[in-house]
Amino acid sequence: MMIYTGEIAGLATAICWTATAMSFQYASRRIGSVSVNLIRMVFAFVFYLIYSRIVLGQWLPLDASPEAWLYLGISGLIGFVIGDYFLFKSYEYVSSKISMLIMSTAPAFAALLGWIMIKDPFTWMNFFGMALVMLGVAVVILKKDTESGKRRMRYPVKGILFAFGGAIGQGVGSVFSKIGMADNDPFASSQIRVIIGLIGFTIMISFMKHWKNLFEGVKDKKASKALVIGSFFGPFLGVSLGMVAFKYTSLGVASTLMATVPVFILLPSHIILKEKLTLNEVVGAIIAVMGIAIFFVKI
Repeated sequence: MMIYTGEIAGLATAICWTATAMSFQYASRRIGSVSVNLIRMVFAFVFYLIYSRIVLGQWLPLDASPEAWLYLGISGLIGFVIGDYFLFKSYEYVSSKISMLIMSTAPAFAALLGWIMIKDPFTWMNFFGMALVMLGVAVVILKKDTESGKRRMRYPVKGILFAFGGAIGQGVGSVFSKIGMADNDPFASSQIRVIIGLIGFTIMISFMKHWKNLFEGVKDKKASKALVIGSFFGPFLGVSLGMVAFKYTSLGVASTLMATVPVFILLPSHIILKEKLTLNEVVGAIIAVMGIAIFFVKI
């Protein structure tokens, strides 16, 4: 029997990201997105140290090549520091289910970048899939003004723009992750990204002079609990499973399965976070995921 390691890892990643998105939404609204980003990186780094020592027999992936460190480091800076900063900032304005819906555009951005930078094929089906994803997003975030008859945002524009910034960051980061991982262990590859991300956020929080806010946030027990949960299922388990998916299946299949978060998150956000669930959100999420699937059809 064929074992679909990459495909299973892709779906598991989506489930992990569902848990982490809700956890970090809660924490970001209590202590701020910058503090959440650095603290969750610290937690993730500790998880990786323990895993690496027990499973790989070393604390740090020092056996990785300079090229792997370079590309995975770039991925960590773009995906974690820039992309996740924007994503977590969006949680301060819109719910995680809306942010995750917009994040479903990340695979399209990744493929588009590959077409521009390294001349990867980009077919009419790719364009159609991208258009369908954007339609799904539009169904959710836009509504018709009864007075003017024009379409306008249902949610704060800042939150939507920050979420799109997160999607672009993740899309670009995934391209560099695929290049840098090569034959390296997926968890070790993720650890490199987290190390660079931790350094990046440390510099950022120093530049922004937010250390006081950070220390106050650590004292928030409810936020800290959410951070531990989110850090385990996000930058540790979720990101690593995503690397497993990239390693054992195609970038397109992995990205499609990982982008099903907008569907997975609808029911938990309604039950756990008590957020209203609308028909527009359900239809938009399904359209977006269908668009991602079509985006990677090979004909």
